[in-house]
Amino acid sequence: MSAPSNSFQPDSTDLDRLHSAVTREKEDLQAGREPASMLVMFLGMVVAVIAGGQFSAVSSKQDFGISTAFNYEVGVDPRHGGGAGAAALDPFQTALKKGAGGYAVCGGCHQGNGLGLPGQFPPLAGSEWVLGGTERLIRVVQHGLVGAITVKGQGYNTPGGMQGFGAAMSAGDLANVLTFIRNSWGNEAPMITKEMVEKVRSTEKRATQWTMGELESFAKANVEGVIPAGPGATAAPAAK
Repeated sequence: MSAPSNSFQPDSTDLDRLHSAVTREKEDLQAGREPASMLVMFLGMVVAVIAGGQFSAVSSKQDFGISTAFNYEVGVDPRHGGGAGAAALDPFQTALKKGAGGYAVCGGCHQGNGLGLPGQFPPLAGSEWVLGGTERLIRVVQHGLVGAITVKGQGYNTPGGMQGFGAAMSAGDLANVLTFIRNSWGNEAPMITKEMVEKVRSTEKRATQWTMGELESFAKANVEGVIPAGPGATAAPAAK
C-alpha cells in the first residue's frame, strides 16, 4: 500500500461559501457621497413644484404674440381704442387690433411706418391704392401685383412683384389687415369686412399676379356689403 499523503487539499465547497460572502460585502462609501435621505429628497420636490408654479404665473402674464414681436407705428388716432381687450372693442377697433398683428407679413417691405422704400416698395400711407376702391385693394392682396406701378405720382417696380396672400390668410384675417392699413399713418377709410373679401373670392378665379393695367377698371369700385356701425362706417362714405 502506498503511504497516505500529508498535503492539504482545499474543499471546493468552502471556496464557494467564501466567494459568496465576499460578494455580499458592500463597498465602503466615501465621505460626502452617502445617499440623500428621504426627507431631503421630499423637500427638494416641494421646492421644485413651488418654483414651477411661480414661473407659470409670471409667464401667463406675458404677451408673446406676433403683435408684440412687431411693434408697428399706428399713429395717434383715437379710433384705435385705448388698449382695452378685444371683447370690449367695437367691430372696427377689433379689426384694427387684429390687423396690426397681421401686418407683420407686410411690414418687411412697406415698413412699420407705412412709407415703403423709394423705387421698390410703394408707400401705404396716403396711397390711392389703399384709400381708393376696395375691390382693387382686395384683388391686389388676394393674388399679388407684378410690373411697374405708379403710387402718389412715383414709379415703383418691385423685383418679382408683390406676392398674393389669399392662400395664406383667411378672409377675416385679410379683411383685418386691409382695415388696419386703411386707417393707419393718417389714412382714414371705411373698414373692409370678411364678407366683402369672401364676395371677391367667390367671383375671382385667378392663378397669377395682377398688373396695373388689369386693375384699372377696379380703381374706384367698392365691394358692396354691410359695414358695422362705428368709426369704421363714418370715417368715409360707405360703399353703395
